[in-house]
Amino acid sequence: MIDLGLSKLAVIGVVALIVIGPERLPKVARMAGTLYGRAQRYLHEVKSEVSREIEMEELRNLHKEVQETAHSFKTEVESFGSEVENTVSSHLGEVESAWRGDSVASSPPVTPDDIERKAREFRRKKLVKTSSVPAWYKNRHGSRHHVLSGAARVRKFRPGAKSNTSFF
Repeated sequence: MIDLGLSKLAVIGVVALIVIGPERLPKVARMAGTLYGRAQRYLHEVKSEVSREIEMEELRNLHKEVQETAHSFKTEVESFGSEVENTVSSHLGEVESAWRGDSVASSPPVTPDDIERKAREFRRKKLVKTSSVPAWYKNRHGSRHHVLSGAARVRKFRPGAKSNTSFF
């Protein structure tokens, strides 16, 4: 590459001033700057386009590798899955007999109605356990015995308002 230092640029400027003349030197300098800027932009566009093409090619190669790996993995999983299925089916009878305790008679199948009934019973028992608060706790912590709406409370505690209930 051409090595342009400050001394060489000064020599080029002096020669251009002598050859072109002081009247046309600013126009020529402007035109040279414009052409230099266009050249830089063009080179930048070419570089960015080349880098995009390289990245796209890398992505295509990566996509191809991923597809090949997925295909090989799928075939391995299918072969392994068939082996597992054969093993599970061969031992399923043994597990069922051990679970039943080697009894031939099986229990009746569970119906959706049985499941729903058991769920309702469970929720009812849980509600009873969690909602029963002892009376001594209610008395100690001052739980409300009568529920009042917001408007009734405002009327009740507003000074000068007539109330049907009294606190004392």
